[in-house]
Amino acid sequence: MDYKDVWLNFEGRISRSEFWLKGILPIIVINLLLSAVDSAITGGLIATLAGIVLIYPTVAIAIKRFHDRNKSGWWALILLIPFFGMLWVLIEGGALKGTVGNNDYGPDPEQANLEN
Repeated sequence: MDYKDVWLNFEGRISRSEFWLKGILPIIVINLLLSAVDSAITGGLIATLAGIVLIYPTVAIAIKRFHDRNKSGWWALILLIPFFGMLWVLIEGGALKGTVGNNDYGPDPEQANLEN
């Protein structure tokens, strides 16, 4: 799955490695870079706006990881709970193994990675 699909599409599944390497780590790096540069220039306005824009890809990534765990994407609403929600998504999405083989949300992304 390419970055566009990982960041903008709510359908399908992504593996833990895609969750970290194409999802969470780039978002963290973007936030850190913008925060460092922005605090010196505008006092945080650009970083705040970028954080708002990055909500969409964060939710898309979380939904696909919940799909990989054979759970509804509605579980991404847990992100609305401060601190605990993000912690839950990081544990559920970043640490726990997805469903082996096909599930209700599509083919196993690990098997697709092996075939490519």
